[in-house]
Amino acid sequence: MSSKTKTGALQKPSGSNMPRADLLPRIAAIIGAKNLVTQAADMVAYLNEPRDLFHGKALCVARPGSTAEVAALVALCAETGTKIVPQGGNTGLVGGQTPSERGDEIVLSLTRMNRLREVDASSNTLIVEAGMTLAQVQAEADRAERYFPLSLASEGSCTIGGNLATNAGGTAVLAYGNARDLTLGLEVVLADGRILSDLSKLRKDNTGYDLKNLFIGSEGTLGIITAAVLKLYPKPRAIETVFVGLRDPHQAVRLLDLAHDMTGGEVKTFELIPRVGIDFVLTHGEGLRDPLPSAHAQYVLLELASQSDGLAGRLLALLEKAMEKEIIEDAAIAASLDQRKAFWCLREFLPDAQGREGGSIKHDVSVPISDVPAFLEEVEAAVTQRLPGARLVAFGHLGDGNIHCNVSQPKDADKAGFLALWDEINEIVHRIVIAHHGSISAEHGIGRLKRELLPKVKDSVALDLMRTLKATLDPQGIFNPGKVV
Repeated sequence: MSSKTKTGALQKPSGSNMPRADLLPRIAAIIGAKNLVTQAADMVAYLNEPRDLFHGKALCVARPGSTAEVAALVALCAETGTKIVPQGGNTGLVGGQTPSERGDEIVLSLTRMNRLREVDASSNTLIVEAGMTLAQVQAEADRAERYFPLSLASEGSCTIGGNLATNAGGTAVLAYGNARDLTLGLEVVLADGRILSDLSKLRKDNTGYDLKNLFIGSEGTLGIITAAVLKLYPKPRAIETVFVGLRDPHQAVRLLDLAHDMTGGEVKTFELIPRVGIDFVLTHGEGLRDPLPSAHAQYVLLELASQSDGLAGRLLALLEKAMEKEIIEDAAIAASLDQRKAFWCLREFLPDAQGREGGSIKHDVSVPISDVPAFLEEVEAAVTQRLPGARLVAFGHLGDGNIHCNVSQPKDADKAGFLALWDEINEIVHRIVIAHHGSISAEHGIGRLKRELLPKVKDSVALDLMRTLKATLDPQGIFNPGKVV
């Protein structure tokens, strides 16, 4: 077990690494032999990530079933200097959940820890374990006649622990904030095996540092989140969904401003989709239809949610005013739940459709909302100058400035040759992001994919503080090595 200095910083133990032959039986004794995966074939699902960019190896996969087991396992790893890669649903897009190729790390899967600990409708809170899927969290909130607003395309398989570790965003950030904004308290296992138990339901608590925010967004490099207190909200009494056609992103920003002015906090979702994205979806999707009678250069999927009556009338008034101001060219309001789902399918199938169209160099970036139109114009000009025929597929959460600024290969181009330009296209896009005072990672995190880029774009003082926190909370560097910092 690690010792502490008088200042509380964790110190590296004097013990040396334990041979594998001794380590694995001790892990099995903690979590049960049936929850220890050691065969290569059985570990494959834990070692590769969705984009097929990173492939790791592991000493084993450990699947603890309780916080006490996680703490005991971490204490053992601290004693032996064994590295740990925490993993939830393995849906991350930057390799933060993937072990290295060395094969000397343990993948710690939290999926067995999926219990509901408490529902408190009066406090509008839910306490869940980290391995519960996001869809299950939403369902538990629904059973309590409440609403948990975090929503992602991978919600059926991603876990709340992973969502918190990456400070996930999604489609409702505009109205409710990201994962950090939806969390009141955490339970976290520290690098020496101690448990930080801060499952507070309080909305007001000024008793020192807000420690939970050290761990939310840290991608498992500072501690392992094992449970969380999540905020719940009243269920919306009405939801209205509309697909809007516009001539350019400038008009989309004008529509967003008008929507805020006319409906206030009722704007829940505001997703930008280019025509090329709609074409991809219609080409590769089954049973999907063009949302409007004629084609438009840009589209917005707009959703309003309210606790009061008359939402349909307010949406209609918004569209009429937008038409009067020549902001929008056409619009279709979802007249049924099926039509609403059809609209959302166009948006949610887009990443898959882009993959079927060939090579794609992806960017999860954010810039100030007012800068989005100029940013997209500059990126398209710079990318197509470097590679004529490249197709900019920039879509996503315009309401909070987070655009998935993806570049698809030119038609009939060689995929491998296109993907060989990954670093060069990245540099072009990220240079323009920084010029607009934006971020190279809006919601997916840093992980392995962007770790080497971080020093080029992060304030040096901020990066130094991050490294100091890492060294203080994890002096041996056993948590998620090679990620973030």
